[in-house]
Amino acid sequence: MKKGIQTAIWIGKLIVGGVLFALGFNLFLVPNGLNAGGLSGLSMVLVHMLSFGSVGAVTMIINLPLFLFGGKKIGKRFFIGSLIGMAALSAAIDLLASLPVPGTEPLIAALYGGALCGIGIGIVFAAGASTGGSDIVVRLLKMRYQHVPIGMISMCFDLTVAVLTGLVFQDISRTLYSGVAIFVTGKVIDAVVYRFDYSKVAIIISKQYETIARAVGQKLDRGATFLHGQGVYSGNETKVVLTAVKRQQIADLKALVVQIDPDAFIIVQEAHQVLGDGFARYSKDSL
Repeated sequence: MKKGIQTAIWIGKLIVGGVLFALGFNLFLVPNGLNAGGLSGLSMVLVHMLSFGSVGAVTMIINLPLFLFGGKKIGKRFFIGSLIGMAALSAAIDLLASLPVPGTEPLIAALYGGALCGIGIGIVFAAGASTGGSDIVVRLLKMRYQHVPIGMISMCFDLTVAVLTGLVFQDISRTLYSGVAIFVTGKVIDAVVYRFDYSKVAIIISKQYETIARAVGQKLDRGATFLHGQGVYSGNETKVVLTAVKRQQIADLKALVVQIDPDAFIIVQEAHQVLGDGFARYSKDSL
């Protein structure tokens, strides 16, 4: 029963992601001759050139060979999820094509359209699937270049489609505005995909390092590590406390440290995909 509910939620995320992308695509990008790249953008260019077919249908046709290739490389769950994501996206693009279009300037359309498309694709990526097409290529590239955020890979990949948009529609402004949409889409994808993984890393320099490290473990239930440190001017050796905490714990950490040592030196940095006890576990399929 529990597995069935989890599967239903998973499929629901894929459908919601496809619908959100379709809304951004149909309401903001298509009316202004813009796109967020990928196969949907390429399909829009082809439909315009051939004056035949629909964006959703052409997207599905181009997807088939990519699925045959990508399914062997990435795995069964991703393959099935991507089939559902592709079907949901293609159907939503065609079904929502008749919605009344808001009158917007191209820049506004690029911003809002890119944001909606990014949220949609991000939800699908976070669910461990894709909407097919270029997303499969992006996921394969992510497996090869694991140090690069997936939104950045998607952004670079889609720039070619933006250039094609300008060439086909013979309007350089379309390329520039499409570039804005692609940039926003890539950034929003990263924000959605990595939203739960962001944590904080704190480096604490204090003479009360032992007390601080013990308090971090007892009151925040987080581990700490001592690093060797030495003052440049004083030459005195000391220990530096390194700890990783959840984003919502950073205020408590700072208050705890200052309470122990008001003169403590604290450096706080962003971190994502912190792996280990109390955080996420490593998976070869993680983004």
